[in-house]
Amino acid sequence: MNISRLSLLSTLFLPSHAFLPTRPRTFSTTLRASSSMKELAEKVLVQAKFPPEWPYNDAVDFARQDESDDGIFYEPSRLVYHIDDPAVEALTKYYEGCFEEGEDVLDICSSWVSHFPKEWKGGNVVGLGMNEYELSQNKQLSSFVVKDLNKDPTLPFEDDSFDKVTCVVSVDYLNQPKMVFPEIARVLRPGGICMLAMSNRCFPTKAFRIWLQTNDLEHIFIAGSFFHYAGMFDPPSCDDISPNPGRSDPLFIVKAAKKSS
Repeated sequence: MNISRLSLLSTLFLPSHAFLPTRPRTFSTTLRASSSMKELAEKVLVQAKFPPEWPYNDAVDFARQDESDDGIFYEPSRLVYHIDDPAVEALTKYYEGCFEEGEDVLDICSSWVSHFPKEWKGGNVVGLGMNEYELSQNKQLSSFVVKDLNKDPTLPFEDDSFDKVTCVVSVDYLNQPKMVFPEIARVLRPGGICMLAMSNRCFPTKAFRIWLQTNDLEHIFIAGSFFHYAGMFDPPSCDDISPNPGRSDPLFIVKAAKKSS
């Protein structure tokens, strides 16, 4: 999909004033100052008009500036937050309202911290990520798996293994979403929820092309489309939990539950 095709699709579900021919960060900074941003973000996936078939050109839209082995890029350990402190606090608070005691949770694209509530007691809490040392430092995990989903987009778990799947500011690095999202559905139990936490920070050389060409609202639509085309989820929705609009990192949760039947 080229940028003009995506913009054409976007006009189906967003008000015309939401689109400006500027870079994504300029758009985000300008529009977020408006009190209407939360309303716009949370309306993107309400009765979204997805094209009848997968609209992306995978070889183009999910290409990256740096196509070298991801294992090389992620080999250095980065024990840092990838969103600012207010966004981290907002995410943890959001999870507090979603997680139940004893739930089994899979955190994909995981690292040294998952931002889960400190007092929450999970069941089987598994991290899947790229850096073994980072994962070993994550004290909220029961176990972890080192795996590159861009090389092999399958999840090494049995069907119906988890109540929740989380992914924090990393969906834009998954260059085979058409394969990964059915796998997420497969390992979720019926009614289980996948939650994608998204902001506007990224490693630009490893984010896929269409993400870099689009803005926050279009990111919500793109992420929601991944759930839609997997064919195994209820309609996706978005919660804007940005803690300080215009003054700290924006934060959106795009989520969907696995169909019960």
